[in-house]
Amino acid sequence: MASLLRAGPSTILNTVARSRTLPVCSTVRAFHASRAALNFHFDTHRFIERLEKEGLTRNQAEGVMGAMSDVVDESFRNMMADMVTKSEQEKYLYTQKVDFAQLKSEMQLMEKNDLATMKAENDRLTADVEKLKQRLREEIARTQAGVRLDLNLEKGRLRDETSAQELKVREVDTRIESEIAGLRTAIETSKQNTLQYLVTVATGCCALLMAYLRFRM
Repeated sequence: MASLLRAGPSTILNTVARSRTLPVCSTVRAFHASRAALNFHFDTHRFIERLEKEGLTRNQAEGVMGAMSDVVDESFRNMMADMVTKSEQEKYLYTQKVDFAQLKSEMQLMEKNDLATMKAENDRLTADVEKLKQRLREEIARTQAGVRLDLNLEKGRLRDETSAQELKVREVDTRIESEIAGLRTAIETSKQNTLQYLVTVATGCCALLMAYLRFRM
């Protein structure tokens, strides 16, 4: 405003004229503004007097003031037209709250469904693991039973083989003892026969010796 006053009356008039023909850029602003009457926060009478001091007539100063008032009022109304009202803002906030609540409900439902699906999958996996454990226990028990049976059969076979070997050893011992007894009997018989033969020979020799001695006498 001070720069306009320093520029001179012609510059002020040209600036006001151009400002009345320029288009107002509309920008949507999402904040509340109430439509109120246009209030000037400066002394208009003093502003007119200052324009008169700068060389403008009373009518020119009032015309400039009226033109500036129209420009400011039009700009203000255009700006207010691009703003939202309090009811629209509340409606928008309510819509956002409803959308957020719906989104939250959908997310909770999805989370609940996901948790239910995960729980069902976990239960299924747990059941499968329990089945595998049971099958593994049965397989281990079956294997242990088979190993015990094989060990028992092997022990029985070893006992049978040991018994057979012991029986054979006893038979061999019996046969050896029988042969030894037979040899002893044969030796005793041979001893008796030899002794009888020696007795007979000695008796014969004695008889011959006695006969010889009797013959010599």
